[in-house]
Amino acid sequence: MTHVVTENCINCKHTDCVEVCPVDCFHEGPNFLVIDPDECIDCTLCVDECPVGAIYAEGDVPAGQEPFVALNAELARQWPVINAKIPAMPDAADWDGRPHKRAFLIR
Repeated sequence: MTHVVTENCINCKHTDCVEVCPVDCFHEGPNFLVIDPDECIDCTLCVDECPVGAIYAEGDVPAGQEPFVALNAELARQWPVINAKIPAMPDAADWDGRPHKRAFLIR
């Protein structure tokens, strides 16, 4: 099983999760992070580190967030690996918890 970054990461992009990942399975896009399902070892370290609660085990992804399972896999093949913490997006606090953020995802 893998873990999945879901919608609440969009326009927040905290990287606390990246810093604790032992296998460098996170990939960075312009305003979102994804987890490579082929690299994730299901260690769960990233879940508690995400300050916006955007990471779930694949089997526990909330209703309505299921498309993010495939989206993580797709974008992980396109985006570069990130393995060090960087500052969150400047207005991350304003975006935390905002619904319907998928339309704002920059590929």
